[in-house]
Amino acid sequence: MIGKPAYWENACAELARRDAVLAGLIAAYPEMSLQGRGDAFVTLARSIVGQQISVKAADAVWGRLLAHLEWIESSRILASSVEQLRACGLSARKVEYLSDLARHHAAGRLNPADWQDWDDETIIAELTGIRGIGRWTAEMFLIFHLLRPNVLPLDDIGLLRAVALHYHGGERLPRKVVRELAAQWQPWCSVATWYLWRSLDPVPVEY
Repeated sequence: MIGKPAYWENACAELARRDAVLAGLIAAYPEMSLQGRGDAFVTLARSIVGQQISVKAADAVWGRLLAHLEWIESSRILASSVEQLRACGLSARKVEYLSDLARHHAAGRLNPADWQDWDDETIIAELTGIRGIGRWTAEMFLIFHLLRPNVLPLDDIGLLRAVALHYHGGERLPRKVVRELAAQWQPWCSVATWYLWRSLDPVPVEY
């Protein structure tokens, strides 16, 4: 899927009515939205690159990887040596993960077109069967590639930081409490999460 989700305006209107924090954030970032990129392999590869590092660091590593490969595709990753990929700033573990993802893609075992009617948890289970793809990476795929509207990535550091900042005076809340807070965002948790990310980094993250 490419471009702004069809549900975006309706979701924003509903969230703004229910949650004063989100009403302010939605007003602060007009003409901005989640944007689907349309390439499943690139979304997953970029999510792997971004695991456990800041958005700024992930962008830097991704830029070096893109400069090395010229464009991101499985065959080019598989044709690169470990040393070449490490020189882009990837850890040894992330090189292994990217290579395994590339092998899955090259073998035709990554077929998002078949997943359109699957529920979120079934897709997460399918993706986490690939080495190096955990729940967080699968959730980024649901948000950024499939544009699923109701994903709440409770392992995302940025989301937890933003909730602490806006709802609890900067003090980090347990995931259970964040989940309870997010009940008012249903069925638009992906949209709420996107705006909370914006409050920390105005430049939209892309996967």
